[in-house]
Amino acid sequence: MKRVVQGLCLLLVLLLLAGCVGGPKGEETVRGSFRTYTKLSDGTWECEGHIYKHRLEITGRMPNAAADSTFVYLSNLDEIPFERAYLAAGVSSSTDDYFSPEDAILVEMSTAQPDS
Repeated sequence: MKRVVQGLCLLLVLLLLAGCVGGPKGEETVRGSFRTYTKLSDGTWECEGHIYKHRLEITGRMPNAAADSTFVYLSNLDEIPFERAYLAAGVSSSTDDYFSPEDAILVEMSTAQPDS
């Protein structure tokens, strides 16, 4: 009986290891201005333990700003309007404007040179 249990445990460990081998592999690691994230071989993105379908670059001009800003979000949402992107980047005092980590996460932000 002891050998049967040991054999079953060994089989279970081998099956678990085989399942880990087949998952998506990281292709490219990016050090964003806020977070480091990885593009996976299946086209998805990983950051801080969450998997995202999209990498969205959202560019626009905030009210009264002298230049455009670009926000890069990893997201499971198909699109994010510019107003929501900048509010969720830390501008808003309302928690309703922020994303849950399952929906989207800000990884990069940049500002263009002001217009001359």
